[in-house]
Amino acid sequence: MAAFEEERIEHIDGRFVAFVDAFADMLLLQRNASPHTVRAYKSDLLDYGRWAARCGMDPLRAEHRDMRRYLAGIDSAGLSRKTANRRLSSLRTFFRWLVAEGVVSIDPVASIQGPKAAKTLPRTMTDADMSRLLRVYADADDPVSLRNQALLELLYACGLRVSEAADLTLEGMDLARCQVKVRGKGDKERIVPMHEQARAALARYCAQGRAKLLRGGESRFVFLSARGGRMSEDAIRTMFKEALALAGVDAGLSPHAVRHTFATDLLEGGADLRSVQEMLGHASLSTTQIYTHVSPSRLKSEHHRAHPRG
Repeated sequence: MAAFEEERIEHIDGRFVAFVDAFADMLLLQRNASPHTVRAYKSDLLDYGRWAARCGMDPLRAEHRDMRRYLAGIDSAGLSRKTANRRLSSLRTFFRWLVAEGVVSIDPVASIQGPKAAKTLPRTMTDADMSRLLRVYADADDPVSLRNQALLELLYACGLRVSEAADLTLEGMDLARCQVKVRGKGDKERIVPMHEQARAALARYCAQGRAKLLRGGESRFVFLSARGGRMSEDAIRTMFKEALALAGVDAGLSPHAVRHTFATDLLEGGADLRSVQEMLGHASLSTTQIYTHVSPSRLKSEHHRAHPRG
């Protein structure tokens, strides 16, 4: 776990910290969880460990009522229901593992239900905003602008997560077939088609910009930093914020809004839900179904098409 940033663990029970580290290793090595997911689990569990230390209790010997107190504390601190549910989920997975490993005999989280989170629809971008965003670097020919243009086009063309774009390799990019092969959550591979504009932007970047960023070095990754290394997820998010500012588009948007827009536009255009699920890499169709709530024109057209009096 040396690759992860050190968490503040002072005053936390040392035995608990050791089990958290072992649990994180298990997630990474056995369940193929992403480093981002493992960091989130560790952060949630160490937060609980600090709370237990303040309460003077053994975090590995918690009871049902202790977990209720912990959740109540999260609520009193003004944290969101989403945060409370995420931490509860982390604790639930952790204690299940502890029970399976024989470390504890009682799971104090098993019967606890988290607070109902308010349903929020994903933020999407308008056609006008998306067009402005995709024009920001369209006429530039320096290596960084070529990279940024290819990256923005790809995010919208394929609905990729930032992590998937950062990890895209030359082997996973098939310009001849207009498709990319990416690794999503759970280390699952999927192939996503792309349109001609994205293919052209990628081809231009690879032919005219990528070698200059590489500076004579070698890299298997498609998108490179100015120093020639893999462009990190944080660097992609920073670039996206800069592009929003240049385009005069809402600065509160994130790259994930492009993914949401990709899905919504596909449904608006008549794509079936199963196909969108496959392209997004969702494990469950229910995750994809949220986009039906942000496609009113799609629902209206389906009503007109299918209803006897439509």
